[in-house]
Amino acid sequence: MMKSRSILVLCLFVLASVGCQKTSTSPGQSSPSPSGPVTASTARSTAKLTGGPWRVFVTNESSGDVSVIDGETHTVITTVPLGKRPRGIHPNHDGTKLFVALSGSPLAPPGVDESKLPKADKKADGIGIVDVANTSFEKLMAAGSDPEEFAVTSDGSKVYIANEDAGVASMLDLASGRITKSWPVGDEPEGVSIRPDGNVVYVTSEDNGTVTVIDTARQTVLKTFKVGRRPRVIAFLPDGSRAYVSLENDQALAVIDAVNHTLLNTVTVGRLGDRDVKPMGIAVHPDGKKIFVSTGRAGKVFAIDTSSHTSTGEVVVGPRPWGIAISPDGKLLYTANGPSNDVSVIDASTLEVLSRINVGNRPWGIAILKSK
Repeated sequence: MMKSRSILVLCLFVLASVGCQKTSTSPGQSSPSPSGPVTASTARSTAKLTGGPWRVFVTNESSGDVSVIDGETHTVITTVPLGKRPRGIHPNHDGTKLFVALSGSPLAPPGVDESKLPKADKKADGIGIVDVANTSFEKLMAAGSDPEEFAVTSDGSKVYIANEDAGVASMLDLASGRITKSWPVGDEPEGVSIRPDGNVVYVTSEDNGTVTVIDTARQTVLKTFKVGRRPRVIAFLPDGSRAYVSLENDQALAVIDAVNHTLLNTVTVGRLGDRDVKPMGIAVHPDGKKIFVSTGRAGKVFAIDTSSHTSTGEVVVGPRPWGIAISPDGKLLYTANGPSNDVSVIDASTLEVLSRINVGNRPWGIAILKSK
């Protein structure tokens, strides 16, 4: 009898130990990422995931389409075929159309021998237009060579485009469907953003480490200035006073006086010397008090306070997050995780991953629109 009781006590002790075990994290560390995609339904069962009346559009670079996610259920409701290598994605001024950068240039990861790549299909280059109401592809507009990122003017009349392999920024007039102006902006231009007042456009050059400022009224280059190594994207604060540029090879953000177009300082993202942290995408909270930065190889998103320029938290979201966007109410973040073919949904206040949603092949860019 004593032996049986001893075995019973031992079993209860083991069960209690296993049930109480938790993964420990030191202060400032994020919890480990989920081992696999977490469904929206699983997340909602813990009463953590609450979406809203919006749709999330995700470009899938390798499968050539866009996944449409319902913001309330966090499920993919449809997939729209687009063309070759869809990357940058942005809505027009009234949210009736989505514009997508398409490119017939082959994928060329860093270090690849470009002489051995397939020939570029220049007929596939352009800006694709998606009708939002019908979630259908309408047409492809010529937009210069190898468009990657772009920005749409607030009146919906023009699109400013980074033509990556041509080293220029181009202006597409949507009424005529023609490129009406181009400016040299350095080798491998990528990020394009319009200051909220619409008066200037910023364009980054990855190879030159610069930002070029274009005056939208005079259609001339105002200034080009150095920001750091391999600048990627640009994000303005809502009041247009400052801009932030992600510096992939400096593990940093460039902080820019967006009125005088000068570099104020650089801010390290993550722990100094963490070579896996490669700042990529930037999402600005609607109140302008925080920005959120995706970091590629590190698999993390960092929250940065815009007054102190200090990190307020970090979270592992998935492999190589690139595109990042924030919901209209500022409560949820979405990241495109290329290698795992999914999108992470993150609580913007607690920095918890609430869900991971399977999408197409190699998700790249994200745009969010309120449902009509």
